[in-house]
Parts: sequence; structure tokens; C-alpha cells
Amino acid sequence: MPQKILLYRFPTEKRSRSYPHALEKNPKYFGLHKGIVSYTLVANHIPVNATIIGANEHESHYVFDLLFNNSTEIQPDVHSTDTHGANEVNFALLHVFGYRFAPRYRDLYDKVRTSLYGFKHPSQYENLVLKPIRKINTRLIIEEWENLQRIFVSLALKTTTQSIIVGKLSAYARKNKTRRALWEYDNIIRSLYLLDYIDSPPLRQNVQRALNRGENYHQLHRAVSYANFGKLRFRTEYEQHLWGECSRLLTNCIIAYNATILSHLLAHKERSGDASGAARLIRVSPVAWQHLNLYGRYEFRKAPETIDLPALIQELDQIPVRPDLAV
Repeated sequence: MPQKILLYRFPTEKRSRSYPHALEKNPKYFGLHKGIVSYTLVANHIPVNATIIGANEHESHYVFDLLFNNSTEIQPDVHSTDTHGANEVNFALLHVFGYRFAPRYRDLYDKVRTSLYGFKHPSQYENLVLKPIRKINTRLIIEEWENLQRIFVSLALKTTTQSIIVGKLSAYARKNKTRRALWEYDNIIRSLYLLDYIDSPPLRQNVQRALNRGENYHQLHRAVSYANFGKLRFRTEYEQHLWGECSRLLTNCIIAYNATILSHLLAHKERSGDASGAARLIRVSPVAWQHLNLYGRYEFRKAPETIDLPALIQELDQIPVRPDLAV
């Protein structure tokens, strides 16, 4: 099964006036205050990349950049977001670079009613339950293919970013041929996905599961970042990125610690012949922090005590696996 990832929003209040990203009011995130947003790429619980964006910037403009600039060994094939991660170009851009875009739509019926296209005139689909709203303009795509290739090459060479490309295309007149051709190409890939999404319950379940995993990480990140009651103040861009990367490092450490314990516990259950316990354990999420003390006094001068992993595994083996921990 291809790996699923989720892009999620994690708002954090800021009060500095000299900030590289403009502090913006956004009642949805900050109430009466101003802030910015840390946008993170999560691959099967693991945060593999992140960037800082403005609170009112559209997150869909950064989907490709996060995926393409992921330098880890974890390279996902399928990318899932909620409705806010979709726009008029993401299906096309991700398809060209070998990813499958698999968003979840809030109102699927309305999306199919307004966003389904075909290669024939709608009159040719009269006997079908699902009908396209119009025919794809394939001639326009062919005529503008060289210009579209220039956009793709610029992204591949990293001479520009998706957010810049989308901004420039949005500034063009609505009748601009290159912009319309890219939208038409996107309509093809989106229509194929919508048909698959309607027809495949496993696909819908996998997309929802990916979003749930991202939300679990969201909660862990928020717990780690609760210092100063969640109000983090910075004065420079360096401090902004330092906070973002340090908080991501800490969450990765917690996930790695939990995954190590789960892996050893799974091996122990398999050796002892506990097949049912092993089957349930495989589905337990490594995103948990109830067993960790995130607050208090930290001493770094003393040598840490080595964790007795075999003793810990023996103790955990006596505790039944709870079905509600499965993801």
C-alpha cells in the first residue's frame, strides 16, 4: 500500500512586530490576536517537512513545495489533505511529478456536481448517473503544452516555487491561455480521482485514516509546544525557524521512542505465540505522550539512566492492547 500523508495547520500565536511573515488577524485561529501558521507534511505519523506561512495564506499553494522539498528517506506516493488543501492546479502538478493527490471533500455531492468533466459532450452521457458538466478542451492543452512544460521544468529545477507560480497565474487575466490550459489539465486528473473516490470505499477509508493520523500528530505537537501557555514570541526569522525545527525534532523523538517500544513488544508477542495480541498491536499508533513528563525540571549535566527495555517490554506484555488505540 502506498504511504499516505497529511498536510495540517498548526496555529501558534505570536506578538513580535518585526517578523518576516506579516502577523495577520484570523479569528478562526487566533480570536482577536494575530499570528502565523506552521504548515507540516506528515507521512504515516512522522513530520518529514514543514514551513511557516501567513495565517491568511491559502495552504494549498504550498502542497507541492513541501512534497518536492522533502529530503528524507520517507518518500510518499499519495498525498491527502482536507478541502482547504485543494485548488485548481494541485492535481496537475502532483500528477506530473509522480504523486497522487487524494483530498477529502467536505461536500462530495456538490463537488461532483460542479467539477466533473468528460472527453465528450455532456449529451453523450445521458444514460449515466454521473454526468460531466462540460467537455474538456483538449486542443487548448495541446496548444499550450510547451508553456506548461516550462512551468514544470522551473519547479523541477527549483528556480521557483509553487506559491510563486500560483500567485503569478492568479494575477493573469482570466482568459490567459496558459492558465486556462493548466486548469483544463487539472480538471482531467481531478475528474478521474472523483470517480475513483466515489467507487472505492477503501480509498475513502485510507484518506480519512491519513487525516486522522495527521490530527494525532497535531495534538502531540500542540502538547510539546505548550511552553508559556502556547504564546511563543520571536523577533527574528532565525528564531522562527529554530522554534519550528526544534518542536518538530522533539515530536520525532517521542514518535521514535514509542515506535521502538512497539516494535520490541510486537516481536515479543510473536515469539510467545500471542497472534491476536500481535495483530492488535500492529494497528496501535506511535503518537502518544500520556506516559511522558513534558513539564518540570530538566537536568542535562547528569548522565541519563539507561532504559531497561527488556524489563519494560515484560511489563507492557501484561497489559492488554486496547482496541481504541488502533489507527
